[in-house]
Amino acid sequence: MDAFQRAVLKAEKSSFSMWLLNTALQNRIPFNKPHGVAISKINPNGFEVKVPYKRKNLNHIKGIHACALATASEYVAGLSLMRRLGTEKYRLIMETMHIEYRYQAKTDVIASFELSEAFLQENVLQPLEGSDKVVVEFTSLVHDTAGNLVSEALTRWQIKAWDKVKTKP
Repeated sequence: MDAFQRAVLKAEKSSFSMWLLNTALQNRIPFNKPHGVAISKINPNGFEVKVPYKRKNLNHIKGIHACALATASEYVAGLSLMRRLGTEKYRLIMETMHIEYRYQAKTDVIASFELSEAFLQENVLQPLEGSDKVVVEFTSLVHDTAGNLVSEALTRWQIKAWDKVKTKP
């Protein structure tokens, strides 16, 4: 179990540890900090991430900006992968994203994603035993505080063991 996984376990049980985890993630991922993107709930198989309805997150018609919705969708799926796989053994890279916007958000929004153990075993860990990398797709949902489906994002992730990563041609 790596440091991130230990921090998530603590954050599940303590609001102070949740604050520490969010603070550490905002410092490690500075792009999210001005937008206030933060973990709001930890589920057994995933996370919920909140994007606040505030000026920095709004578009020209005073709704949550499409890029903020996309960021939350990527973030929640990536956090779930990191939690299950750790950060020490595998490198995670989002390859592509396709997002459909369904409703204009005029309140805070929550992005959610869950990764089942069965899916992880069947589509990630077992294939990695015989391959240098795997590519998997996940769907993250974003709802506003009234429960309206705001957007649905399909993210494609490449997962590779660090010892298989080559940074030079």
